[in-house]
Amino acid sequence: MKKVMLIGSIGAGKTTLTQSLKNQLIEYKKTQAIEFNDFIIDTPGEYIENRIYYNALIVTSAEADVIGLLHDCTNENINFPPGFGNMFNKPVIGICTKTDLCDNEDKILRSHEFLKIAGADRIFNISVVNNNGIEELKKYLEIF
Repeated sequence: MKKVMLIGSIGAGKTTLTQSLKNQLIEYKKTQAIEFNDFIIDTPGEYIENRIYYNALIVTSAEADVIGLLHDCTNENINFPPGFGNMFNKPVIGICTKTDLCDNEDKILRSHEFLKIAGADRIFNISVVNNNGIEELKKYLEIF
């Protein structure tokens, strides 16, 4: 099983994805500090939105096998600087979240472009609401 560190802006769906991957009840919970689970490291959205926390992300990434950059496809802005994923000596994947809320394919493609610019090599489209893409991500992370 690969341990993944989830990074994304506030509201991108990191904690909800964590709950889904762990087959837990989906409920709102604001992540206040880095949370270590069996195979997931859930980071607060403030860590990507404030460069002062980048060092904490770099140090924490030593505990992960893969870095997951999350982007909410309904968000028209990107919070990741170009090449952000290059600061990690790990594989970097992109996770396009909330695909059930995108009313057209262009928004998903925009999210993919944001994630590629940030350094993601492979991108997963997911919706926790209708469970789309969750099994594919679990397979990649070797969660059985």
